[in-house]
Amino acid sequence: MAAEWGPAEQWRAALPQHAVLGRLRERAAAAAAGPSRPGAGPRAALSRNLLLGLDGDLLLWDGECSALHAVSLRRLGGPEPGLSDYQTLLCINPPLFEVYQTLLSPTQHHVALVGTRGLTVLELPKRWGKSSEFEGGKETVNCSTIPIAERFFTSSPSLTLKHAAWYPCETLEPHIVLLTSDNTIRIYSLKIPQTPIKVITLSDSEEETLTINKGRAYTASLGETAVAFDFGPLVPVPKNVLGQRGSDEVLAYPLYILYENGETFLTYISLIQSTGNLGKLLGPLPMHPAAEDNYGYDACAVLCLPCVPNILVIATESGMLYHCVVLDAEEDDEQSEKSWDPRSDLIPSLYVFECVELELALKLASGDEEEPLESDFSCPIKLHQDPKCPSRYHCTHEAGVHSVGLTWINKLHKFLGSDEEDKDSLQELGAEQKCFVEHILCTKPLPCRQPAPIRGFWIVSDILGPTMICITNTYECITRPLLSTVHPASPPLLCTREDKDVAVSPLRILADSQHSFEKHIRSILQRSTANPLLLKSGDKDAAPPPEECLQLLSRATQVFREEYILKQDLAKEEIQQRVKLLLGQKKKQLEDLNYCREEKKSLREMAERLADKYEEAKEKQEDIMNRMKKVLRSFHSQLPVLSDSEKDMKKELQTIHDQLQHLSNAIRQVKMKKEYQQKKMEKGTSPRKPSITLSAYQSKCIQTVLKEERFHSVSLTKRYPLGDTQTAQGNSPECKRNLQQRQLTKRKASKEIRKRLDQNQD
Repeated sequence: MAAEWGPAEQWRAALPQHAVLGRLRERAAAAAAGPSRPGAGPRAALSRNLLLGLDGDLLLWDGECSALHAVSLRRLGGPEPGLSDYQTLLCINPPLFEVYQTLLSPTQHHVALVGTRGLTVLELPKRWGKSSEFEGGKETVNCSTIPIAERFFTSSPSLTLKHAAWYPCETLEPHIVLLTSDNTIRIYSLKIPQTPIKVITLSDSEEETLTINKGRAYTASLGETAVAFDFGPLVPVPKNVLGQRGSDEVLAYPLYILYENGETFLTYISLIQSTGNLGKLLGPLPMHPAAEDNYGYDACAVLCLPCVPNILVIATESGMLYHCVVLDAEEDDEQSEKSWDPRSDLIPSLYVFECVELELALKLASGDEEEPLESDFSCPIKLHQDPKCPSRYHCTHEAGVHSVGLTWINKLHKFLGSDEEDKDSLQELGAEQKCFVEHILCTKPLPCRQPAPIRGFWIVSDILGPTMICITNTYECITRPLLSTVHPASPPLLCTREDKDVAVSPLRILADSQHSFEKHIRSILQRSTANPLLLKSGDKDAAPPPEECLQLLSRATQVFREEYILKQDLAKEEIQQRVKLLLGQKKKQLEDLNYCREEKKSLREMAERLADKYEEAKEKQEDIMNRMKKVLRSFHSQLPVLSDSEKDMKKELQTIHDQLQHLSNAIRQVKMKKEYQQKKMEKGTSPRKPSITLSAYQSKCIQTVLKEERFHSVSLTKRYPLGDTQTAQGNSPECKRNLQQRQLTKRKASKEIRKRLDQNQD
């Protein structure tokens, strides 16, 4: 089976069985079964995060050994996973306080070990070798540590560290930012770990002197103390905050500070520049729409998502999450009246887009009642940003893990980037579904169970495959693969494609439209609740009551029935109806396809006919062009002015024309004589003697007769002209007789000649 898996599935299956986790589980079980320490009372459970990742390695903090255990995920995903191979990073100067959080620096060279009574920075050793392991692969490596503000915490026993974070700049030397219980933010450099390079006081000095029991100030009892902060992405500082006109643009990181009463303050931090009022505390930021309780009095965590405009997530201990959009303030009438006051600044506003309630403890029905019991369970919540998907974050608390995805961020960016008159983007933003919440892990499924805080949480986002890793209170490892984008809480459809780089067909683009059938099915399968992964109790003897087990089973059955089976049945009916409609459309499309084929055939025939007509038209065009050339030539020839050569040519052509006419007349006369002679010869030849041929003597006699006749006719022509001949013919009877006799003789001779010629031809 392992051979069929990929590297990601292989290391996900092998990690829970690793030797480090097994040894820690045995130690935790022995500590729970052994006697409690003398004088150790019940201690409140803290939400911990002792797990972090570095280039394919997991670093897990071991408090008893004061060391980090490094597990290579690449080796677990290889052909021979080593379940007992790991490295131990020992602290040369281990921290004297209990560590509840580990933070990796932006440069990934240091790890901050955070506790309530101090902070120590561990410097990671160099890595080399084939597998890029620490110190070339040594099992145990000594690491240098840098205590931060050690004298300050030692000299102030009443102060506690509430929140710590690295300064987000990767180009500068590492700096750590601390928020202490005296309502002060201090920034320390690793080069000067005992003296802060910058101090931001969040309360007045008069309030700090007014303390009550155990060193707690009045502001703390009223909830006016800071509990958390978070940095936003690098932005240019507004001009009104700098207090300088005409100055150059200054880049700084916005620092959002959350108070316990729900108020949010803002300041801009830049360790490179300190211009004007940079670092001045602004706030509290107004929240819209306003609420009487200011959206709760038990705020515990804040997270700034890496997008523009910034989106703040404010969490309360009761399980409420508020998604606020940070927008720059506009100068209105009230602020214009105060514009004369130099201390009045235009500060950004928080617009609460939506609020979500987390199901910290499962809501179980009691008896036959349909309504579930309302649980008053509350606990601090830690917010974790997802490095793979900017529009998703995760929540860890004592009762489990939730994952929240914001699907409306893209529509918000489209609306903010559109024109003021563009109402379509506003309607799309209003019609967009709210965020979805996935209950991934529940460590308090029953009211009788004690909460089991999460010890480690990390998101692996490299080539090993995006995966969520959770380490429970008993050191059980839970892995869950994640998608690279926000997806609804419905199961993926068969047509869902995660690879966006593949070429998309036009039909796929049409299916991704606003009113597509796929989105309709997704809306039907959208789940409002889910059955999380339930963590079994570490105490085998403490069995839950049967009533609560039945309630848990009834709740799981109801969720499966309402959120899975019923919605799948509705989706099935919609799909069947859709299939019926598509079959009808397919039939109609086949008919249209046949019609199109016939039309194609007719169009092809018409194209052939048009081609023939085109050829004919082309020939006619050529003929017309030739005629036009002739017309132009004739027109040119009819110009009134001729050149000498044209005149000579004209004369020559006229002469040739006259000669041709004379020759044609001569040819016509010859033809007429030939025809006349042929007729005479046909009449003179005898058909009875076809074989008779003229002898030489006969031919000579005929020629002699013809010559005499010709001579006689010529003499008559010369003797009597045309007019005289007519006069002679009319006046002399003798001439008439002579002419008649000669004509008869001529006719007889011609007939005789024709007969003989016909006989010769036969």
